[in-house]
Amino acid sequence: MTDDKQTPSYEQAREELTEVVRRLETGGLTLEQSIELWERGEKLAAICEEWLQGARVKLAAAMAQRGDQQENGSAEAPF
Repeated sequence: MTDDKQTPSYEQAREELTEVVRRLETGGLTLEQSIELWERGEKLAAICEEWLQGARVKLAAAMAQRGDQQENGSAEAPF
């Protein structure tokens, strides 16, 4: 995740993205409002993807560590 203090958590970004989609689907917005919401949605989707990618990296590292422990005969659980 970026170090930007304004970056929302995954849950915050997902919740706001859901609201953006709801507002776009409801309609009744001007073209300018729709474009602004679309752009915000794109940013939120990118933030969510960044969080998910970070989680995938952590999971892969944990699984690799677990595999190394099993190969070395360690009975300790990785989590």
